[in-house]
Amino acid sequence: MEKVALIKCIDYDVDLIEKKLREGFELLGGDKYLKKLIPSGSKVLLKPNFLSIEQPGSPVITHYAVFEAVIRIVKEYSNDIIFGDSPGFGDSRKAAEKSGLMEVANKYGVKFDDFRETIHVRLDNSILCKSWDIARAPYEADVVITLPKLKTHAMAYFTGAIKNQFGCIHGTQKAGWHTRMPDANKFCKMLLDLNTLVGTSFAILDGIVAMEGNGPKNGNPHKMDTIIMGESLSAVDSVAVRLIGYDNPLDTPTLKEVYDNKWGAVLPEEIEVLGETIESMKPKNFKLARKSTGFHFSNPTVSRFLTGMLAPTPSLIEDKCIGCKRCQEVCPEKGKVISMVKKGDKLKPVWNMKNCIRCFCCQELCPVGAIETKNTTLSKIIGMSKRG
Repeated sequence: MEKVALIKCIDYDVDLIEKKLREGFELLGGDKYLKKLIPSGSKVLLKPNFLSIEQPGSPVITHYAVFEAVIRIVKEYSNDIIFGDSPGFGDSRKAAEKSGLMEVANKYGVKFDDFRETIHVRLDNSILCKSWDIARAPYEADVVITLPKLKTHAMAYFTGAIKNQFGCIHGTQKAGWHTRMPDANKFCKMLLDLNTLVGTSFAILDGIVAMEGNGPKNGNPHKMDTIIMGESLSAVDSVAVRLIGYDNPLDTPTLKEVYDNKWGAVLPEEIEVLGETIESMKPKNFKLARKSTGFHFSNPTVSRFLTGMLAPTPSLIEDKCIGCKRCQEVCPEKGKVISMVKKGDKLKPVWNMKNCIRCFCCQELCPVGAIETKNTTLSKIIGMSKRG
């Protein structure tokens, strides 16, 4: 049975967060546990979530105070610590500087890696993907500690411990993976292979202030006072999705793939939650990005067909759109899906939904939150019939 520490932390005060993290590690086994997690002489890589260039404290990215508290603890077990990420859009170094993480890293002598240097490797025991070009730094680190932000996600429903390692693929190569993995199931299988390849060691999920609604970039902050910690990434994510409203973790694509491929612990009976209880920590009125239809099909052809019929579509909030063309630039299916059309004095995006792969990169990386997801008529009908 996998153990996960569920900790209540009400503020982004670094001393308080450090205290709470230490309480979490004590629940998991204390100093003995940490010495096993970070053997003497290990090179440790901390993998925060940048996503894009954001202000310090933004709910889009890992909070700098969480980052600092983690460094304080890890430095007691290793003097060789680096951190890095590759955001979906924009320069990695600028993202680290703008977020406040670079200032914290410099304070403690933690080195930065922009994940530009890649290495070609194979994963022979893969679920789906054997051939990879990934950032050298996380691949060669002895210990990888992922520091994700708890957020909703238009394609994957939720992004947390497992999804955060997509940043180990350099920004310019991410679009290619979306094209190769055009449906959520394949994309989530790829994420599992990626984490196996990287060998992600531990997760500390920042949910002190989470993101709800139109995530992972343009949703709204939701105070949850939560930190979730554990070695099993799937167990950490399972606790997180049950907190925000997915009573059955298999209703989320990534955890359904974890379960189907026997990749890790997902079900409540496979996970021992230490510290707080899930029921006591559930937030009120948390707005999900997507809800599951509740239907699962063993036939992949039927599953793909219905996924295409029921998947939401990108929808433009015209009053917010500034005509910057970012959506067109980040679309993996360049030239096939998004056209910029003159409307009044501005260019506005128009989607060719026959070619859209529902990756929602346009929605995810819109700088002004002008794109949201819209449910299809069929999915609305099914949703109403289930409620009835």
